Amino acid sequence: MSSRLGVFDAVIFDFDGTLADSHAAMMRSYVRWAEEYGVDLSQARMYTGRPSEAVARALVTDGRAEEAGLRLDALEVSDTDGVVALPGSLDALSALDDGRRAIATSCTMALVVARMDAAGLPLPAVVVAREQYAHGKPAPDPFLVAAQRLGVDPARCLVAEDAPAGVAGAHAAGCRVLGVLTSHTADELGADWHVGSLAEVSFAVTADGVAVSLA
Repeated sequence: MSSRLGVFDAVIFDFDGTLADSHAAMMRSYVRWAEEYGVDLSQARMYTGRPSEAVARALVTDGRAEEAGLRLDALEVSDTDGVVALPGSLDALSALDDGRRAIATSCTMALVVARMDAAGLPLPAVVVAREQYAHGKPAPDPFLVAAQRLGVDPARCLVAEDAPAGVAGAHAAGCRVLGVLTSHTADELGADWHVGSLAEVSFAVTADGVAVSLA
């Protein structure tokens, strides 16, 4: 028996870890970057879901943080080998029209476009990338911008997220949050609902909005 989460005006998806698995490609880039800048990435997991410049500011302490953030972006854009769609992501995106779906990501626009293409996923009309907001997750900015561009109230949006920073940002924006357990536990995420993947979720456009149910 399915469990209905509610009806929402729109669904805002995180990208990495929610719609696609880019972990192997990301780690190859991080390993090379760490070698180039002499940083220790043993604590990198705590930065999951945050922009490259935030990672660089935290780990590069010799005055080269800005340069390091740009270099990390460049390495990631150039390596999309093995980036694949996660279960249910294509169906989720295909179930919604462009007025009901968006992506809000810590990736740059170049990176999300490259990874979406590699994963074979359709790019929504509304993609809010790192260049388009002032403060990254866990700030609410990415989700507020996405809701504004969709023309909907953030409180009427469902956000799908896999990282604690993203869940915190979505809650701060007033959204309800569906946590995807690809890299963190439910306790770590603290979302309103949790699933293993989007394959466990049904999205149906109705006259009232997007009806979202768990299988």
